[in-house]
Amino acid sequence: MEQLKELAALIGRHTAIEGVAETPLPRLTLVRSCTETLPQPTVYEPALCIVAGGRKRALVGDQTYVYDPATFLVVSVDLPAIGCVVEASVEEPYLGMRLDLDLSVLTELMLEHGGRTVAPGGAPGLGLSRMTPELLDAAVRLLRLLDTPADMAALAPLAEREILYRLLVGEQGHMMRHIACAESRLSQISRAIAWIKQNFTRPFTVEQLAAEAAMSPSSFHQHFKTVTTMSPLQYRTQLRLQEARRLMMAEAMDAATAGFRVGYESPSQFSRDYSRIFGAPPARDIGRLRASPELMVAA
Repeated sequence: MEQLKELAALIGRHTAIEGVAETPLPRLTLVRSCTETLPQPTVYEPALCIVAGGRKRALVGDQTYVYDPATFLVVSVDLPAIGCVVEASVEEPYLGMRLDLDLSVLTELMLEHGGRTVAPGGAPGLGLSRMTPELLDAAVRLLRLLDTPADMAALAPLAEREILYRLLVGEQGHMMRHIACAESRLSQISRAIAWIKQNFTRPFTVEQLAAEAAMSPSSFHQHFKTVTTMSPLQYRTQLRLQEARRLMMAEAMDAATAGFRVGYESPSQFSRDYSRIFGAPPARDIGRLRASPELMVAA
């Protein structure tokens, strides 16, 4: 498919080095990796992810998502995940783009073209769909603007608006409408997620979170699991472990101190949870990462 080849060429031309490349286009980030990578923790934010070459795997809760050039990924809320590139080489690198969702534009489009009502029931926080020619074409036209900076201000909003429109009227339209509607269950869960992200080192109860979301505890727990694939406490554990890993890697903090800093009272419990998520005890995992920095790439 010529569009896919052009998208890969555009990403390749504007990612001269391994890793994540910011672009002059608002909300657009490019990623390049010439090797398969170790599983890396990240927090997916509301965004569209498109792969032009290679393949990537994301583990969210107990669900695994594999996406490649035949598919696209949409994330509607902040989700802690473990991501890794599972197919890449120097000859055929992993090439990806991430476009953060502009919620104000999405809301405008929903009111103009997607209907003012949102279907009852919850919506998942992450969706994987087959790529369409229309969405791919809009993505290519957005990235072409990287080669013509003088056109960005006038044309980038139009290309981005079309991308959001394609999502709204496509297979993920149900999720898009829930994102755009302030009264939806997804928006209520998003408020609770924002609270957890600010307070994950502190103890809390499901009742507290349900009050934050203006929902009953039973309804909140059910919808939180639908959106994130995790319980609220599992979500908090993911955030704690990701921050502890960052502290050990970036600030050379020992495991016991890092575990205590993120809210663990028991070093043994911290080590057990860490090994379960990252596949090795803290010291061994950090040693592996420091020995092979080329195997790390941000999601």
